[in-house]
Amino acid sequence: MSTLRHILALNIKNRRYVLGFSQAKLAEVASIATAYVAMIELEKKFPSVDVLERIAKALEIDPTELFSKACYPKEAILNLQKSVLKDIETVVKCHIEKFEEKSKNGNFCEAGMKQS
Repeated sequence: MSTLRHILALNIKNRRYVLGFSQAKLAEVASIATAYVAMIELEKKFPSVDVLERIAKALEIDPTELFSKACYPKEAILNLQKSVLKDIETVVKCHIEKFEEKSKNGNFCEAGMKQS
C-alpha cells in the first residue's frame, strides 16, 4: 500500500517530467525552495495545503490530482512511445550511416552481409 507521501512524490515527479520542469523550475514557478521540492520528492517533507496549492498551480493541475494513484497514465505512455521511437530512429540512422560509409569504400557486399 502506498503512503500519501509516496503518491504525492511520484505525482509531482511525473508531472514535472510531462511539463519538462526541473526541480528548480518547479520551485521557481511555485515560489518555494528547490531543496524543499527535493525533500517532498524524497518523501522527507510533507507540504502545507498552501504549498500544495502552489505546486498544483505550477504543475497546471487540480490540487486533488496530486494524490491520485493514476494521474497521468495516458501522458506517461505517450512519453514512453516518443522515447522508444526516438531511440529506434537513432539506431536505424546509425546503421544506415555505417552501411553508406562501407558502400562508399567499395565494401558494398560486405556492408550488406555483416550486421553491426
